[in-house]
Amino acid sequence: MKKIFALFLFISALGLKAQYGNANIILNLLEQKNGINKNLDHVNIDDVKFVLIKDFDDHTERDFVIIKGNQATYVEVFDDKQTGESSSNVFSGDIVRSKHQIISLRADKLEGKKIPIAMTKTFLMTKQKDILYLIDFNSKERWIEESAINKK
Repeated sequence: MKKIFALFLFISALGLKAQYGNANIILNLLEQKNGINKNLDHVNIDDVKFVLIKDFDDHTERDFVIIKGNQATYVEVFDDKQTGESSSNVFSGDIVRSKHQIISLRADKLEGKKIPIAMTKTFLMTKQKDILYLIDFNSKERWIEESAINKK
């Protein structure tokens, strides 16, 4: 009786391990498909421009992040739909790229002049279908690599 019980426990343990292994493989594939669990340390983001476009009833906002080495430029362009006028703010500063695809932007200059409180953004870099994205940690907005828009 003890041998049958031990054999049953052994077979059950193997079955549970196999199920856990399959579930783990499926979860890893889903994370990679969503771009979350990819190792992007080898991806060069030097001279890369990311774009975010927001359309409102009265205006359109186009935001750009241009990365050159450890320096970055953040540009906000506002297009008024009523008058057709455009205005822009150009921030400059630096970025820090840490492991695990996290990019921190700190822009402490507006139009070349120091500002008292730096504008900061923190992004998670992901890649889906060979297109780089930056996901803003605070607003969950997805910035897309500009070269991917120009390809279409």
